[in-house]
Amino acid sequence: MRFILPLLLALIGAASGVGAGLYLKPTPAPGSEPETADPATNAHAAQPGNAHSAETGGHENTADAAHGDGAHDAASGNTEFTKLNNQFIVPVLQDGRVVSMVVVSISLETTLGYSEKIFALEPRLRDTFLQVLFDHANMGGFNGIFTSGSNMELLRRELKLASRKIVGQDILNVLITDIARQDL
Repeated sequence: MRFILPLLLALIGAASGVGAGLYLKPTPAPGSEPETADPATNAHAAQPGNAHSAETGGHENTADAAHGDGAHDAASGNTEFTKLNNQFIVPVLQDGRVVSMVVVSISLETTLGYSEKIFALEPRLRDTFLQVLFDHANMGGFNGIFTSGSNMELLRRELKLASRKIVGQDILNVLITDIARQDL
């Protein structure tokens, strides 16, 4: 009996998590599917386990499409993702002393063919991104509920603007792929 109850609770929790995920799944915007002549390619890209569909599946195109900002490239599937090599480590200060550390991983969504340019400019991009992250930390952006939607959107927007100053308008989106805060 003592093994059945935890197993039953785990199954109920997993089932309710899957049910909530399916219920809360956003509907794709019309025209957001990449159009190709091969229906097998579209079927593969639409699979939920496909990493490409998980990264391009819904939230990165909404802001750009609303502003007409690279929406054509993102909607036609002519984008690629470039993960910056190292994580960013940002100290959070309070009264002049470090109270926590934030670790952030960033990827850039660009039009096709810009990975090499991004890697060539990575030192400048890292410097600029660190300055944006430090400014965000100094404004209290990593205090409290630092992963709130509005807070993360503000950070993404500032990172995107900073990256466009270095790379150009071919930066379609900045994706924060990992973020963690360790209180000291």
